[in-house]
Amino acid sequence: MRIFFIILMFFSVNAFSKQSVCYGTTSNGRLENGKELPAKGQNFETYSMIARLAGRTYVHSAVKEIIINSYKQLEVDLPGKVFKYAETGFKEGGKFSPHKTHRNGLSVDFMTPVIDAEGNSTHFSTTPLNKFGYNVEFNAKGVFEEYTIDYEALAAHIVMLHKQAKLLGYDLWRVIFDPKLQPELYKTQYSNYLKKNIQFSKKRSWVRHDEHYHVDFSIPCEKLN
Repeated sequence: MRIFFIILMFFSVNAFSKQSVCYGTTSNGRLENGKELPAKGQNFETYSMIARLAGRTYVHSAVKEIIINSYKQLEVDLPGKVFKYAETGFKEGGKFSPHKTHRNGLSVDFMTPVIDAEGNSTHFSTTPLNKFGYNVEFNAKGVFEEYTIDYEALAAHIVMLHKQAKLLGYDLWRVIFDPKLQPELYKTQYSNYLKKNIQFSKKRSWVRHDEHYHVDFSIPCEKLN
């Protein structure tokens, strides 16, 4: 009986630690053995427990590691700053409505970090009433109600995602953020790093991407059969 439990534990651990395999592209692909992001950590949280329970917060295992490592390092670099991730994808990838991408575990949306009227890092509401935050609209000055976009935290997060990806031998493919708001990122202390290492989409996509920024990770995938 003891041997049976040892064997069962071995296979359970092996299954849990198995790495993901992505197929195809972010817009036409699938995922094997996707990993769910944790609901929260010391300085981050999910955008919706409802969406999480619906299975909309799975990513490639390497992407999960990059994201978690980034948040851990930001605890040290930017104490007091808080972050929120949003839509990612399904455990097995595939079509992920209403998104045109997010199909192979390499696409992640992050809610734009903000500060409140007192200058404190906080979160704006993400509930079904505002389509889990996706209906929030910042004006040209980066303001929505009592919230202002925290460009320093936003830039720091993108930089850290890139650094952690490189440490694992990967990269970022692109970042989608409202082109009209992008100039503010180059006013931060991370300007030179962003210019040198990050490819921002310069064209406005089918949705504005002001309340969130979309990150596509560059990780080798198998061909889609």
